[in-house]
Amino acid sequence: MAAQSPVIAVIGAGSWGTALAILLARNGARIRLWGHVPEEIDQLARERENRTFLPGVPFPEGLTPTRELGDALAGADEVLIAVPSHAFATVLRLVAPHLAADTGVCWATKGLEPASGRLLHEVAEEILGPERATAIISGPSFAREVAAGLPTAVTVASADEAFAERIAGHLHSDCFRAYTSNDVIGLEIGGAAKNVMAIGAGISDGLAFGANARAALITRGLTEIMRLGLALGGKIETFIGLGGMGDLVLTCTDDQSRNRRMGLALARGLTIDQAKQEIGQEVEGVMATQEIYHKACALGVEMPITEQIQRVLYQGLDPRTAVQALLERDQRPEAG
Repeated sequence: MAAQSPVIAVIGAGSWGTALAILLARNGARIRLWGHVPEEIDQLARERENRTFLPGVPFPEGLTPTRELGDALAGADEVLIAVPSHAFATVLRLVAPHLAADTGVCWATKGLEPASGRLLHEVAEEILGPERATAIISGPSFAREVAAGLPTAVTVASADEAFAERIAGHLHSDCFRAYTSNDVIGLEIGGAAKNVMAIGAGISDGLAFGANARAALITRGLTEIMRLGLALGGKIETFIGLGGMGDLVLTCTDDQSRNRRMGLALARGLTIDQAKQEIGQEVEGVMATQEIYHKACALGVEMPITEQIQRVLYQGLDPRTAVQALLERDQRPEAG
Protein backbone atom coordinates (compact mmCIF):
# COMPACT_ATOMS: atom_id res chain seq x y z
CA MET A 1 0.00 0.00 0.00
CA ALA A 2 1.47 3.36 -1.05
CA ALA A 3 2.27 5.87 1.67
CA GLN A 4 -0.20 8.73 1.90
CA SER A 5 1.04 12.10 0.65
CA PRO A 6 2.16 14.37 3.51
CA VAL A 7 0.10 17.41 4.44
CA ILE A 8 2.31 20.49 4.78
CA ALA A 9 1.14 23.91 5.93
CA VAL A 10 3.22 26.67 4.33
CA ILE A 11 2.92 29.84 6.38
CA GLY A 12 3.80 32.92 4.34
CA ALA A 13 2.49 33.58 0.83
CA GLY A 14 5.23 35.88 -0.42
CA SER A 15 7.60 34.93 -3.23
CA TRP A 16 9.65 32.41 -1.25
CA GLY A 17 6.77 30.77 0.58
CA THR A 18 4.83 30.44 -2.66
CA ALA A 19 7.83 29.02 -4.53
CA LEU A 20 8.42 26.37 -1.86
CA ALA A 21 4.71 25.56 -1.78
CA ILE A 22 4.77 25.02 -5.55
CA LEU A 23 7.88 22.82 -5.29
CA LEU A 24 6.41 20.69 -2.51
CA ALA A 25 3.08 20.29 -4.33
CA ARG A 26 4.88 19.26 -7.52
CA ASN A 27 6.64 16.63 -5.41
CA GLY A 28 3.29 15.18 -4.38
CA ALA A 29 2.66 16.80 -1.00
CA ARG A 30 -0.74 18.26 -0.15
CA ILE A 31 -0.07 21.91 0.51
CA ARG A 32 -2.11 24.48 2.39
CA LEU A 33 -0.71 27.95 1.75
CA TRP A 34 -1.62 30.65 4.29
CA GLY A 35 -0.91 34.37 4.29
CA HIS A 36 -1.86 37.10 6.73
CA VAL A 37 -4.05 39.08 4.28
CA PRO A 38 -7.28 37.13 3.59
CA GLU A 39 -8.07 39.10 0.42
CA GLU A 40 -4.70 38.15 -1.06
CA ILE A 41 -5.30 34.48 -0.27
CA ASP A 42 -8.70 34.71 -1.95
CA GLN A 43 -6.97 36.15 -5.02
CA LEU A 44 -4.43 33.29 -5.05
CA ALA A 45 -7.27 30.77 -4.82
CA ARG A 46 -9.19 32.46 -7.60
CA GLU A 47 -6.30 32.97 -10.03
CA ARG A 48 -4.37 29.78 -9.13
CA GLU A 49 -1.04 31.63 -9.31
CA ASN A 50 0.77 34.36 -7.39
CA ARG A 51 0.64 37.12 -9.98
CA THR A 52 2.25 39.64 -7.62
CA PHE A 53 5.50 37.71 -7.04
CA LEU A 54 5.57 34.74 -9.43
CA PRO A 55 3.43 35.62 -12.44
CA GLY A 56 2.98 32.94 -15.05
CA VAL A 57 3.64 30.00 -12.69
CA PRO A 58 0.39 28.05 -12.19
CA PHE A 59 -0.30 26.31 -8.91
CA PRO A 60 -0.14 22.50 -8.96
CA GLU A 61 -3.37 20.69 -8.17
CA GLY A 62 -2.26 19.80 -4.66
CA LEU A 63 -1.72 23.42 -3.56
CA THR A 64 -4.66 25.02 -1.74
CA PRO A 65 -4.53 28.66 -0.61
CA THR A 66 -6.21 28.74 2.80
CA ARG A 67 -7.73 31.79 4.50
CA GLU A 68 -7.92 30.50 8.07
CA LEU A 69 -4.71 29.65 9.93
CA GLY A 70 -6.45 26.94 11.95
CA ASP A 71 -7.65 25.26 8.77
CA ALA A 72 -4.18 25.40 7.26
CA LEU A 73 -2.63 23.76 10.31
CA ALA A 74 -5.33 21.18 11.12
CA GLY A 75 -3.85 17.71 10.71
CA ALA A 76 -0.63 19.02 9.12
CA ASP A 77 2.29 16.61 9.22
CA GLU A 78 4.79 19.46 8.96
CA VAL A 79 4.76 23.24 9.02
CA LEU A 80 7.05 25.37 6.86
CA ILE A 81 7.37 29.04 7.79
CA ALA A 82 8.53 31.54 5.18
CA VAL A 83 8.00 35.01 6.64
CA PRO A 84 10.38 37.95 7.24
CA SER A 85 12.52 37.68 10.37
CA HIS A 86 10.71 40.57 12.08
CA ALA A 87 7.45 38.58 11.88
CA PHE A 88 8.94 35.21 12.82
CA ALA A 89 8.18 35.23 16.56
CA THR A 90 4.68 36.63 16.06
CA VAL A 91 3.85 33.94 13.51
CA LEU A 92 5.24 31.17 15.73
CA ARG A 93 3.01 32.35 18.58
CA LEU A 94 -0.01 32.22 16.29
CA VAL A 95 0.94 28.77 15.00
CA ALA A 96 1.88 27.12 18.32
CA PRO A 97 -1.64 26.54 19.76
CA HIS A 98 -2.69 24.64 16.61
CA LEU A 99 0.20 22.16 16.53
CA ALA A 100 -0.11 18.49 17.39
CA ALA A 101 2.60 17.14 19.67
CA ASP A 102 4.40 15.37 16.81
CA THR A 103 4.14 18.12 14.18
CA GLY A 104 7.57 19.33 13.10
CA VAL A 105 8.28 22.96 12.22
CA CYS A 106 10.85 24.16 9.70
CA TRP A 107 11.53 27.61 8.35
CA ALA A 108 13.09 29.25 5.32
CA THR A 109 13.48 32.64 7.03
CA LYS A 110 16.95 34.21 6.93
CA GLY A 111 17.83 36.72 9.60
CA LEU A 112 18.03 37.34 13.33
CA GLU A 113 15.31 38.45 15.71
CA PRO A 114 15.20 42.28 15.62
CA ALA A 115 16.22 44.09 18.81
CA SER A 116 17.35 40.93 20.64
CA GLY A 117 19.69 39.60 17.93
CA ARG A 118 18.74 36.04 18.85
CA LEU A 119 19.14 33.27 16.31
CA LEU A 120 15.80 32.01 15.06
CA HIS A 121 16.24 28.52 16.49
CA GLU A 122 16.49 30.15 19.92
CA VAL A 123 13.23 31.99 19.30
CA ALA A 124 11.57 28.78 18.12
CA GLU A 125 12.75 26.82 21.15
CA GLU A 126 11.37 29.44 23.53
CA ILE A 127 7.95 29.52 21.85
CA LEU A 128 7.53 25.90 20.73
CA GLY A 129 9.48 24.17 23.49
CA PRO A 130 12.73 22.19 23.35
CA GLU A 131 11.03 18.91 22.44
CA ARG A 132 9.59 20.13 19.14
CA ALA A 133 11.40 18.90 16.02
CA THR A 134 12.63 21.97 14.11
CA ALA A 135 14.81 22.63 11.09
CA ILE A 136 16.09 25.46 8.92
CA ILE A 137 16.17 25.51 5.11
CA SER A 138 18.85 27.73 3.58
CA GLY A 139 21.16 28.00 0.61
CA PRO A 140 21.61 29.76 -2.74
CA SER A 141 18.04 29.93 -4.00
CA PHE A 142 15.98 32.62 -5.71
CA ALA A 143 12.24 32.07 -5.52
CA ARG A 144 11.63 32.75 -9.21
CA GLU A 145 14.13 30.09 -10.30
CA VAL A 146 12.76 27.48 -7.89
CA ALA A 147 9.23 28.15 -9.12
CA ALA A 148 10.44 27.85 -12.72
CA GLY A 149 11.94 24.42 -11.98
CA LEU A 150 15.53 25.50 -12.54
CA PRO A 151 18.31 23.47 -10.85
CA THR A 152 18.76 24.46 -7.19
CA ALA A 153 20.53 23.02 -4.14
CA VAL A 154 19.97 23.93 -0.47
CA THR A 155 20.79 22.61 2.98
CA VAL A 156 18.34 21.48 5.65
CA ALA A 157 19.84 21.69 9.16
CA SER A 158 18.37 20.25 12.34
CA ALA A 159 19.53 18.82 15.65
CA ASP A 160 17.13 15.97 14.82
CA GLU A 161 18.76 14.01 11.99
CA ALA A 162 15.59 12.09 11.13
CA PHE A 163 13.60 15.31 10.84
CA ALA A 164 16.22 16.90 8.61
CA GLU A 165 16.08 13.84 6.35
CA ARG A 166 12.29 13.98 6.24
CA ILE A 167 12.16 17.66 5.25
CA ALA A 168 14.92 17.14 2.69
CA GLY A 169 12.92 14.24 1.27
CA HIS A 170 9.85 16.43 0.82
CA LEU A 171 11.93 19.03 -1.05
CA HIS A 172 14.13 16.75 -3.13
CA SER A 173 13.27 16.37 -6.83
CA ASP A 174 14.96 15.99 -10.19
CA CYS A 175 15.63 19.75 -10.23
CA PHE A 176 15.95 20.51 -6.51
CA ARG A 177 18.64 18.88 -4.38
CA ALA A 178 18.40 19.07 -0.59
CA TYR A 179 21.40 18.17 1.59
CA THR A 180 21.24 17.69 5.35
CA SER A 181 23.34 19.01 8.23
CA ASN A 182 23.27 19.24 12.01
CA ASP A 183 24.87 22.70 12.04
CA VAL A 184 21.85 24.88 12.72
CA ILE A 185 23.93 27.80 14.03
CA GLY A 186 26.27 27.88 11.05
CA LEU A 187 23.42 27.76 8.54
CA GLU A 188 21.54 30.53 10.35
CA ILE A 189 24.56 32.83 10.53
CA GLY A 190 25.46 32.17 6.89
CA GLY A 191 21.93 32.95 5.76
CA ALA A 192 21.68 36.17 7.75
CA ALA A 193 25.18 37.61 7.30
CA LYS A 194 25.39 37.06 3.53
CA ASN A 195 22.61 39.64 3.14
CA VAL A 196 24.84 42.23 4.81
CA MET A 197 27.65 41.50 2.37
CA ALA A 198 25.23 41.68 -0.56
CA ILE A 199 24.36 45.25 0.40
CA GLY A 200 28.10 45.96 0.37
CA ALA A 201 28.52 44.32 -3.02
CA GLY A 202 25.67 46.39 -4.40
CA ILE A 203 27.27 49.57 -3.08
CA SER A 204 30.62 48.62 -4.59
CA ASP A 205 29.13 47.83 -8.00
CA GLY A 206 26.88 50.86 -7.86
CA LEU A 207 29.95 53.03 -7.39
CA ALA A 208 31.57 51.29 -10.39
CA PHE A 209 34.49 49.91 -8.38
CA GLY A 210 34.68 46.91 -10.68
CA ALA A 211 34.88 43.13 -10.60
CA ASN A 212 38.15 43.05 -8.63
CA ALA A 213 36.58 44.95 -5.75
CA ARG A 214 33.49 42.73 -5.81
CA ALA A 215 35.59 39.56 -5.63
CA ALA A 216 37.62 40.97 -2.75
CA LEU A 217 34.49 41.96 -0.87
CA ILE A 218 32.93 38.53 -1.28
CA THR A 219 36.10 36.76 -0.15
CA ARG A 220 36.78 39.00 2.84
CA GLY A 221 33.07 38.97 3.62
CA LEU A 222 33.18 35.19 3.87
CA THR A 223 36.08 35.54 6.30
CA GLU A 224 33.96 37.82 8.49
CA ILE A 225 30.98 35.47 8.38
CA MET A 226 33.20 32.56 9.36
CA ARG A 227 34.72 34.50 12.28
CA LEU A 228 31.31 35.24 13.73
CA GLY A 229 29.86 31.83 12.98
CA LEU A 230 32.76 29.93 14.52
CA ALA A 231 32.62 32.15 17.61
CA LEU A 232 28.98 31.18 18.04
CA GLY A 233 29.62 27.45 17.56
CA GLY A 234 29.11 26.96 13.83
CA LYS A 235 31.20 24.57 11.76
CA ILE A 236 33.70 25.62 9.11
CA GLU A 237 32.32 23.16 6.52
CA THR A 238 28.98 24.98 6.65
CA PHE A 239 30.58 28.30 5.72
CA ILE A 240 32.38 26.87 2.71
CA GLY A 241 29.24 25.05 1.60
CA LEU A 242 25.87 25.95 0.12
CA GLY A 243 24.60 27.89 3.13
CA GLY A 244 27.79 29.93 3.39
CA MET A 245 29.89 30.56 0.31
CA GLY A 246 27.16 29.40 -2.08
CA ASP A 247 24.50 31.74 -0.74
CA LEU A 248 27.01 34.57 -0.41
CA VAL A 249 28.15 34.38 -4.04
CA LEU A 250 24.57 34.19 -5.32
CA THR A 251 23.31 37.12 -3.28
CA CYS A 252 26.28 39.36 -4.02
CA THR A 253 26.38 38.84 -7.78
CA ASP A 254 22.82 38.66 -9.12
CA ASP A 255 20.31 41.49 -9.32
CA GLN A 256 17.48 39.18 -8.28
CA SER A 257 18.91 39.79 -4.79
CA ARG A 258 16.94 42.47 -2.94
CA ASN A 259 19.92 43.14 -0.69
CA ARG A 260 22.24 43.70 -3.63
CA ARG A 261 19.62 46.04 -5.14
CA MET A 262 19.50 47.92 -1.83
CA GLY A 263 23.25 48.54 -2.12
CA LEU A 264 22.91 49.64 -5.73
CA ALA A 265 20.18 52.08 -4.72
CA LEU A 266 22.22 53.50 -1.84
CA ALA A 267 25.12 54.06 -4.24
CA ARG A 268 22.74 56.12 -6.41
CA GLY A 269 21.97 58.34 -3.45
CA LEU A 270 18.57 56.91 -2.47
CA THR A 271 17.61 56.68 1.19
CA ILE A 272 16.81 53.32 2.76
CA ASP A 273 13.08 54.06 2.64
CA GLN A 274 13.25 55.16 -1.00
CA ALA A 275 15.18 52.01 -1.88
CA LYS A 276 12.69 49.77 -0.05
CA GLN A 277 9.83 51.41 -1.92
CA GLU A 278 11.61 50.86 -5.22
CA ILE A 279 12.37 47.19 -4.41
CA GLY A 280 8.84 46.55 -3.16
CA GLN A 281 9.70 43.61 -0.87
CA GLU A 282 11.38 42.98 2.47
CA VAL A 283 15.15 43.60 2.49
CA GLU A 284 16.41 41.38 5.32
CA GLY A 285 19.98 42.69 5.22
CA VAL A 286 19.02 46.13 6.55
CA MET A 287 17.92 44.82 9.94
CA ALA A 288 20.44 41.98 9.90
CA THR A 289 23.32 44.47 9.60
CA GLN A 290 22.44 46.10 12.90
CA GLU A 291 21.94 42.82 14.76
CA ILE A 292 25.07 41.16 13.38
CA TYR A 293 27.17 44.25 14.09
CA HIS A 294 26.00 44.33 17.71
CA LYS A 295 26.53 40.59 18.12
CA ALA A 296 30.07 40.87 16.72
CA CYS A 297 30.86 43.76 19.06
CA ALA A 298 29.55 41.83 22.07
CA LEU A 299 31.72 38.83 21.17
CA GLY A 300 34.80 40.89 20.25
CA VAL A 301 34.69 39.57 16.66
CA GLU A 302 36.28 41.83 14.07
CA MET A 303 33.94 42.49 11.11
CA PRO A 304 35.19 45.62 9.32
CA ILE A 305 32.95 45.29 6.24
CA THR A 306 29.88 44.82 8.41
CA GLU A 307 30.94 47.81 10.53
CA GLN A 308 31.16 50.10 7.51
CA ILE A 309 27.82 48.93 6.12
CA GLN A 310 26.28 49.55 9.53
CA ARG A 311 27.66 53.09 9.46
CA VAL A 312 26.18 53.67 5.99
CA LEU A 313 22.77 52.34 6.98
CA TYR A 314 22.44 53.70 10.50
CA GLN A 315 24.87 56.60 10.84
CA GLY A 316 24.47 58.26 7.47
CA LEU A 317 28.03 57.61 6.31
CA ASP A 318 28.62 58.28 2.63
CA PRO A 319 29.20 54.96 0.81
CA ARG A 320 32.42 56.22 -0.82
CA THR A 321 33.80 57.14 2.58
CA ALA A 322 32.95 53.65 3.86
CA VAL A 323 34.86 52.01 1.02
CA GLN A 324 37.81 54.33 1.56
CA ALA A 325 37.87 53.41 5.25
CA LEU A 326 38.21 49.75 4.31
CA LEU A 327 41.02 50.47 1.85
CA GLU A 328 42.94 52.50 4.45
CA ARG A 329 43.04 49.74 7.05
CA ASP A 330 46.49 48.66 8.18
CA GLN A 331 48.34 46.05 6.16
CA ARG A 332 48.02 42.55 7.64
CA PRO A 333 48.33 38.84 6.75
CA GLU A 334 45.36 37.54 4.79
CA ALA A 335 44.77 34.75 7.30
CA GLY A 336 44.36 37.26 10.12
